[in-house]
Amino acid sequence: MLDLVPPPASRKVEPRSGQQQEGRYVYGVIESRASVGFGRSSIGGVNEDVYTVHYGDIAAVVSRTPVFIFDPTRDNALAHEHVIESVMKNYTIIPMSFGTVFRTDDDIREVLKSIYSSLKDVLKQMTGKLEFGLKVTWDRDRIIEELQREHDEIHRFHQELTRKHLQSTYFARMQLGRMIDKALAELAANYVREIYDGLRTVCVASRDNKPIGDKMIMNAAFLIQKAREAEFDAAVNKVAQKFGDRLNFKYTGPWPPYNFVNIRLKLERGSQG
Repeated sequence: MLDLVPPPASRKVEPRSGQQQEGRYVYGVIESRASVGFGRSSIGGVNEDVYTVHYGDIAAVVSRTPVFIFDPTRDNALAHEHVIESVMKNYTIIPMSFGTVFRTDDDIREVLKSIYSSLKDVLKQMTGKLEFGLKVTWDRDRIIEELQREHDEIHRFHQELTRKHLQSTYFARMQLGRMIDKALAELAANYVREIYDGLRTVCVASRDNKPIGDKMIMNAAFLIQKAREAEFDAAVNKVAQKFGDRLNFKYTGPWPPYNFVNIRLKLERGSQG
């Protein structure tokens, strides 16, 4: 992952007494010398124009906002996503994390200037590329039942517990649970390896994120060439068909490269009187 953290800006801005300070919500950075509009955004519950703030041939995509801290509500998340989708129709965008807010356009220009060369490099690397997400889940209870029938060691131990009426003892349950957890982890790792093997040739890079909950065995992001989107889609379908109803595949995208670029734009807030 490319991690860009600019030096903090030092200019101090003090809010005027009795007024709520206006800010700029930043969606991402694109390559453009000309001013560009992307409709309007409802982020933060307001309806503001989405415009660009420039430094040279790069620009931040922003809208005005009356607030500085955003709750990740569904409405705010959808508003953020809507702007990103609009930009992606014609531009490669380096996305900012949700809730990135600056005080003024000048503050944004100052930060763009401070990491200009790094942003140019990232934009060059990400041009023509898209991110897709893939989450894979299984029916854990069904898999456990199969292991108790088909896994030799677990099957023998389970039969022994049943024969000796030991299912209810604490230590017997603990031992059986550890055996099942180990077998589940090994099986999940094998499945994930097979899935990656089936997709590796059609992607530029991949990132394995932590699965969510006990039913998810894979939570991955893939960076692909836009020109190979159809190939990647076909490869995902082929892998999914291989596992049939044993695994459930949730395939999302295209997204900007959230998982492959981490740009944290920071602005030091001056002392407030």
